Amino acid sequence: MTVENPLGAEGVTSEHDVLAIGCGPFNLGLAALASTVDGLDLVVLEEQPELRWHRGMMFGDASMQVNFLADLVTLVAPHHPLSFLSYLHDMDRLYTFTVRENFFPSRREYEDYLRWAAAKLPSVRFSHRVEQVHWDEAAERFTVEAVRGDGTRLRMRAANLVIGIGTAPYVPDALAGLPEDKLLHTSEYLYRSSDVAGARKVTVVGSGQSGAEVTVDLLSRNLEGGPAVSWLTRTHSFAPLDYTKMVLEMTTPAYMQYFHSLPQDVRDKLISEQWQFYKGISTDTLEEIHELLYRRQLEHGLAEAELRFGITVESATVDAATGQAVLTCRHRDSDQVFEHTTDLVVAATGYRNRPPEFLAPIEDLLRRDAKGRPVVRIDHSVELADGVSGRVFVANAEIHSHGVSAPNLDIGAIRNATILNAITGRDAYRLPKRSAFTSFEAPRQAS
Repeated sequence: MTVENPLGAEGVTSEHDVLAIGCGPFNLGLAALASTVDGLDLVVLEEQPELRWHRGMMFGDASMQVNFLADLVTLVAPHHPLSFLSYLHDMDRLYTFTVRENFFPSRREYEDYLRWAAAKLPSVRFSHRVEQVHWDEAAERFTVEAVRGDGTRLRMRAANLVIGIGTAPYVPDALAGLPEDKLLHTSEYLYRSSDVAGARKVTVVGSGQSGAEVTVDLLSRNLEGGPAVSWLTRTHSFAPLDYTKMVLEMTTPAYMQYFHSLPQDVRDKLISEQWQFYKGISTDTLEEIHELLYRRQLEHGLAEAELRFGITVESATVDAATGQAVLTCRHRDSDQVFEHTTDLVVAATGYRNRPPEFLAPIEDLLRRDAKGRPVVRIDHSVELADGVSGRVFVANAEIHSHGVSAPNLDIGAIRNATILNAITGRDAYRLPKRSAFTSFEAPRQAS
């Protein structure tokens, strides 16, 4: 509903039930599920002009690490018109996908699916940059000030916000001092392919799936006469992603509910122990790296390839004489310090939550824990100051409260259904009552 703006002539005011900020897979899935809930007015605002998903790592053969059922909607609404199967049917690829018998889509296909779904959702509005959020106590609504791509200023109100702006590339302090021509993050790797090709030696710092995929690409280039390759990681091995079925029970709603029930110090301890579950490397990628290294033995005159784990990079500078980057490293087992020289560093150092600047006007309303993290309820809403009747929900900003499965695509539909159920006050979507065979709680003792 659009009405005359009572707060000034600089824009229009529209009233909604829910305003979701950011359009990655999670808020896009929220819009998809909301589209079939009668009487619910939800709008998604996205700053970018179109949906883009990990373009800097969109290798031609890169595959998803979750199967097609972990789409925007299927795990709570398998009949939904915006499922991945509906997309395949619409694209006339359903039969060939079935014959393919590989139920892990490529990243390119998954992004195409996301773009297909976004095009079918009028509630998703691109080129809308949110500048500020205020709490209107009299109206009991959040006021969101945004700027459209054509410069039009908008003022929109809703009782519920969902923050899903995603994470930002993280570069640790030890590398952050390197100049741009000596450093890139994996998120921009394919955008800077010419820099990679022009280097004599490229060093990947950090492991995880992104670091491993970059190493695959570099070793492939090396086999064709490309630059020398080094791969350094602080982990104690090039550790595989633990995707065994019983470990995957920790991605279930049942485990997420159990995790949320624990004291925060216990949660933090578990997160530090469960890193291999979400920061490991797929076994297929590790096998591909080993195959490329094996093939190098059959060639002569190739530039060096070096892999080392248990290495901490402590600082980085540029040698004024050679123009190369010099990394000061520590071998963790022996505590030996050494220097590593390279032309280009690829930081495979992951992503961190980025504090939304637009929430600054309501910062004092958000409850935070001792480490400055939002206190998040089981329904993914942030605890707010007394007297605030509106709700702020978060997507992929609650590892500390809901566990390491929070960033996983296969929990997205469950989280969104939980949020919609909380907003509507009814079971708009049925949530699974039994999602794991494992019992996580201590057994009850007879009194």
